Amino acid sequence: MANKVTIYHNSRCSKSRATFAILQDQQVNIEEIVYLETPPTADELTNILKMLDKNAIEIIRTGEKRFKELGLNKSDNKTNQQWIDIMVNNPILIERPIVVTKGKAVIGRPPENVLTIL
Repeated sequence: MANKVTIYHNSRCSKSRATFAILQDQQVNIEEIVYLETPPTADELTNILKMLDKNAIEIIRTGEKRFKELGLNKSDNKTNQQWIDIMVNNPILIERPIVVTKGKAVIGRPPENVLTIL
């Protein structure tokens, strides 16, 4: 049985599509989560951050129009949990794609990063 690999994916994003294609080429069992439709919960995102060994602000898309609309700034004095809550409520702000397998996670930027955890 092939490894189960979860990808938090946005098919409109070229990096997401390229990462998805790499996973298909590797013939792994892919669980695709279209995170704009089904965002991760705060607990799931906390777990993903632990696997990535990153703080929440490190996976926020600060260049996204929504970030500016919310009046946010990277230097805002917010807790990790506050940033997580912002991402859960505004999933467009979550960096993509995120690939999770075997208790490890990686951001597919560049898409080849995914090969480090397969």
